[in-house]
Amino acid sequence: MRQIKEWTPSGGQELIYNRAQEGRSGTTMEEQMNVIVNHSSMQPIYEQICGQIKNKIMHGELTEGAALPSVRTLAKDLRVSALTVKKSYDALEQEGFITTIHGKGSFVSSANQAGMLEEMRREVEAGLETAIRKGRSCGMNNEEITELFYIILEDLGC
Repeated sequence: MRQIKEWTPSGGQELIYNRAQEGRSGTTMEEQMNVIVNHSSMQPIYEQICGQIKNKIMHGELTEGAALPSVRTLAKDLRVSALTVKKSYDALEQEGFITTIHGKGSFVSSANQAGMLEEMRREVEAGLETAIRKGRSCGMNNEEITELFYIILEDLGC
């Protein structure tokens, strides 16, 4: 196992975690996972870890059956508490992104496309809500916000 650690300018630590694992066909494949922890962020560390792993699963960077690093290994490499990593893994398991088998490890669950699509929609909804609140704080009314929304859609070619 080879690990490369770099400190990012924002004060976070980037970990490139390479792990050889036995594939279903018996061949060895390299799984690569990049996790960046920013200790100066207002977002809790467990949410940073959880969000990045979830994003990698949704974008196909981590595929079904891929083994995640053990809680202790990832905690040690990121220099965070094992409880923090465990909390991240528990949240991912609760949302159906990973499955943990006691004594074996944590693995990416079968692709739950409906769940992943719903998660992406929630993110879009949250972004739109933030934009609407910002528009209202600038004194825009619903009609102006809607008009701006359609202008942006048109600019994007949608």
